[in-house]
Amino acid sequence: MKAFYKGNAAEVWTIGRHNEQPDWVKKAFDENYIVWLDGHVRVLMSGLNPSLGSNLKTGAVGTAGGGFAGYNMYVLGYPGDVLDLTNHHIVSEKQFKKQYRLDS
Repeated sequence: MKAFYKGNAAEVWTIGRHNEQPDWVKKAFDENYIVWLDGHVRVLMSGLNPSLGSNLKTGAVGTAGGGFAGYNMYVLGYPGDVLDLTNHHIVSEKQFKKQYRLDS
């Protein structure tokens, strides 16, 4: 789904087991960047859009020892929350309604 955040276009998905999944969400599930754990999803943000520039901004860059620098590696989302691929974050439905505008 397309939306606007701070005036800029954003690609988003409302988290839910039976919600329509855009291709990038399907691919992320196939590659285990998004996985269901009980009633919520765990998202490996650095895997969703693996560009070095984006990963440097969020602090999710690999190190020589194979670890990750930064604490934004995994984020949890619950049904009804919205995953913003473009800006690498998950917001509640309430925050989404306040901060985003849907593309009509």
